[in-house]
Amino acid sequence: MGFEATSVRLETTQAQVARTSRRRRVDLQDRIMSKRAKCAGCQDGAGFQLPISMTFQPILNVKTNSVYAHEALVRGVSGESAGHILSKVSDENRYSFDQTCRVKAIEMATELGLARSPAKLSINFLPNAVYEPRACIHKTLTTAEKYNFPLDQILFEFTESEQVDTVHLLKILASYRDMGFNTAIDDFGAGYAGLDLLTRFQPNLVKIDMGLIRDIDTHAIKRSILKGILHILRDLDVAALCEGVETYGEFDVLHDLGVELMQGYFLGRPSLAALTRPVWPDTGHRAAG
Repeated sequence: MGFEATSVRLETTQAQVARTSRRRRVDLQDRIMSKRAKCAGCQDGAGFQLPISMTFQPILNVKTNSVYAHEALVRGVSGESAGHILSKVSDENRYSFDQTCRVKAIEMATELGLARSPAKLSINFLPNAVYEPRACIHKTLTTAEKYNFPLDQILFEFTESEQVDTVHLLKILASYRDMGFNTAIDDFGAGYAGLDLLTRFQPNLVKIDMGLIRDIDTHAIKRSILKGILHILRDLDVAALCEGVETYGEFDVLHDLGVELMQGYFLGRPSLAALTRPVWPDTGHRAAG
């Protein structure tokens, strides 16, 4: 009798948790739709008409020899460069372009089987294209739900080279984190935000700009600066990713400094509509490929 009563209580508790979870999801969607109805930026403006595709470049965890994420990078359907596509973006179609990129990245990543792997999908977003975070995220949420793509497997990167209102940016990042997404600062050290932003928000990940990584194996000052940045990030419990790794020498120095996450041509180039097979270098000699 005691076992049956315990089972009934357990089933009741599980049902209550399920109902609470459903209510929270419905409440979130209701709040998003309410905000969306009030957000003129989500409704006004021109659509982005140029067809796009995505390349995917791996981000490697060289400590565990695993793929941490694949970054989706916009291209034309015939492989036209990102610069060519971005030259068609205007203030009028910026929102539509940003939404188109998010949807395309999730669609293609799903087709390539990324949702069934432990690796994350890294998506670049334009802060100046986000008017109201909980309204502008609606299409991303519905696309992820359509393809059964876990929200905690999506990493949103923003570049600090685009000057934005810091208060607005913090609102976006906090909202995305509350909804279960991962967040990252891209090109850290090359733009507007830098260390000041870290005092106000700590993302999951900071991507250290390739300008600091280039030739670091022969540049003592760069090594000293990177050591300081890595120390700060470890204290803040923020993961560090060094991007733009192009030589074994650069890789070897970063490996010796304890960097676990790396990205760059030496480790795997972007592949159009495909997941790149990564290169796993040994620490004793240069890897082939």
